[in-house]
Amino acid sequence: MSIKAIDSHTEGEPTRVIVEGGPDLGGGSLATQAKLLSSQFDHLRTAVVLEPRGSEVLVAAILRPPENPTSDAGVIFVNNVGVLGMCVHGTIGVVRTLQHLGRASTTPGETIQLDTPVGPVTATIKPDGVVAVKNVASRRTSHRVPVPLDDRLVHADIAWGGNWFALIEDHGESLEFERRGTLTKLASRIRRAMNAAGQDGTGAHAGPVDHVELFGPPADGGHGRNFVLCPGGAYDRSPCGTGTSAKLACLAADGRLAEGATWIQESIIGSRFSGTWQAGSEPGTIIPTISGRAWITGESTLHLDPSDPYRFGIF
Repeated sequence: MSIKAIDSHTEGEPTRVIVEGGPDLGGGSLATQAKLLSSQFDHLRTAVVLEPRGSEVLVAAILRPPENPTSDAGVIFVNNVGVLGMCVHGTIGVVRTLQHLGRASTTPGETIQLDTPVGPVTATIKPDGVVAVKNVASRRTSHRVPVPLDDRLVHADIAWGGNWFALIEDHGESLEFERRGTLTKLASRIRRAMNAAGQDGTGAHAGPVDHVELFGPPADGGHGRNFVLCPGGAYDRSPCGTGTSAKLACLAADGRLAEGATWIQESIIGSRFSGTWQAGSEPGTIIPTISGRAWITGESTLHLDPSDPYRFGIF
């Protein structure tokens, strides 16, 4: 079995787009196809994303026919632990890949609409080649939830930006790249504590926290810097598009960022996303737009040899 893929990175975070040879997921909704992928074809997810072909940081995007007649393509995002609801850095990578393949416009001002399991998203091409993604409706559901740890008390805002986030500012740590190991351990402890509380009925959020986002002051002229722990234990090299969307929802709820104003989010490696928001149709929701750059890094054919005991990944 062979799978054709195109790799890119968005502000440092890799995306692998499956352009040929993916699983047959039928013609239902993207949400239904995502469930089918998880239940019947998860071995192909692991083959593409995990070692020896991938790594814990890799996000893959499986191109699908569009769900809506006005959309250009459908896409399902997966990582090393399963299906993702949405992935903004991955969306930017998909748009760049479609441009590379000649399936999407590179003309400034043109828009591209992609269907995802959590709803349609629109990307606009900017004159400098930056891709601006209009994300799904985002919202904050809880403010300053106390999270007791064995050595400190932190407070988390819980927000949805296409995935569930716990956003913490009073963690007491310096957000420096050289300290990523320490930050990973702290974010993992916070996630375990919050989800354990949710399991016994005391949780203050509407879904399991799959991402933890630690915030601090900017290092290079932005408005803030973050460290984002992803569901599989890897940290996000980019500023995290769904995480920046969740941050915008919190800023909007606190009255700290006006509608239409720009927020520059720095990642732990120093790359940047810019974000703006507009009011959503439902009370308490916003529609964030996240802008960033992606670059093609390679094209490959992945071979799944039946004699290879690790053809479906190492896990």
